[in-house]
Amino acid sequence: MNCTRCRGTGFLNTEQIEDGVDIGDKDAVFAWMKEHPESDVTVCDCCGNGENWYGEPGEHYGSNDPVGSNGPYAYNGGLCECH
Repeated sequence: MNCTRCRGTGFLNTEQIEDGVDIGDKDAVFAWMKEHPESDVTVCDCCGNGENWYGEPGEHYGSNDPVGSNGPYAYNGGLCECH
């Protein structure tokens, strides 16, 4: 399931990233974020903890996302924020 909050990118506020930066390239986005600390671009808090992702960026309920009280969404009844 693609995250609707970040439109499957794994990042929020990507509209602030200049043309020419591949939003699908995590390293390129992180490099851009480091060069632009004044921006609001962040790791999607529905997909991860603000620094890294639960499983695949922009996707939910994959093999790296155990369900229920053992999974990353246990705080929310086992459901991601955009479910």
